[in-house]
Amino acid sequence: MRIMHLLNHTYRLNGHVHAAVDLACEQRRLGHEVCIASGGGDFDELLASNHVATRIVDHERRLLTVVRSVATLKRHVNEWKPDVIHAHMMTSAVLAYPVCKLSGIPLVTTVHNEFEKSAILMGLGTRVIAVSESVSRSMQQRGISAKKLHVVLNGTIGTARFANRQAAPADLAHPSILFVGGLHPRKGVVDLIQAFKIVHATYPAARLFIVGSGPMGEEYRELARQTGCGDAITFVGSLDDPYPYMLAADIFVLPSLADPAPLVISEAREARCAIIGTKVDGIPQLLEFGEAGILVPPSAPEMLAAALANLLADPATLREWQEKSQIRIDNLTIERVALETTAVYRSAMAKPKFIGATRQAV
Repeated sequence: MRIMHLLNHTYRLNGHVHAAVDLACEQRRLGHEVCIASGGGDFDELLASNHVATRIVDHERRLLTVVRSVATLKRHVNEWKPDVIHAHMMTSAVLAYPVCKLSGIPLVTTVHNEFEKSAILMGLGTRVIAVSESVSRSMQQRGISAKKLHVVLNGTIGTARFANRQAAPADLAHPSILFVGGLHPRKGVVDLIQAFKIVHATYPAARLFIVGSGPMGEEYRELARQTGCGDAITFVGSLDDPYPYMLAADIFVLPSLADPAPLVISEAREARCAIIGTKVDGIPQLLEFGEAGILVPPSAPEMLAAALANLLADPATLREWQEKSQIRIDNLTIERVALETTAVYRSAMAKPKFIGATRQAV
């Protein structure tokens, strides 16, 4: 099968980019011909080393640029001749829709950021992939037909991005609590800092490591200083690969207020962290609905603190939850993601209006 992915760029530190790059590389490993059309970025070298073709399509949201980009994409499609186009962001779906209609090619879209109002535009796809069951329900409530929707849960284990990653754990003080994510309100960092303040009063040896960057970084640093335990909170900044911190951490916490299917949960489970996550969006599904990690309500720092204290109070309980992180972990492989996604492509290509319009699919 010839697969063309379309997304705004291929720079690091955006979850949808990581997911698309992981998928493209795995599809190529499985024998498909794969191309990513985007604005380009620092993952292009990785794509080239994995024999994934790249093309440039500007995603700037200005009318004249959009018109030019549609024409550019049509030229790429005429030259590369994909069997299916897979759009990963709203602008990508808008650019691809007329090209797919003109070319008789099915359009598959993935809803990565369901919390954005414009996510409804992903309904332009012949098939729409939801990255968790929660996202699928949400998109149905917003008017996308259940017949179009297919759930393909995110997973990262075995991705090409991690082929040469550092396997040695970072040097962290213990007991260590780790957060990895963007420093913006949706990730619930304020709740984590408040919960850590509560816990630190009873467990003064505990240390909190915050990996990531974002617009609220300085505000969060000031909040940490005001807790009275600021010396026990380390803001690490952004890392290309936070996995050594996950390998070293005792507890991984994701206190998000909204998170469709965060890739970081898969990575933390692979690293055998004890995990605490909030009961929002795709986090429960990624944690096997509480079997592979502890679930707490969002915006509830006292309950998050209680869950942390339960782990810190008893080494046996901590070890138990570290082991539970491995429950059905094979479900989080990139190979499973690629196979399920290919099945969605075949479903889209089987629609009557696409029979005969597409080239032979493997």
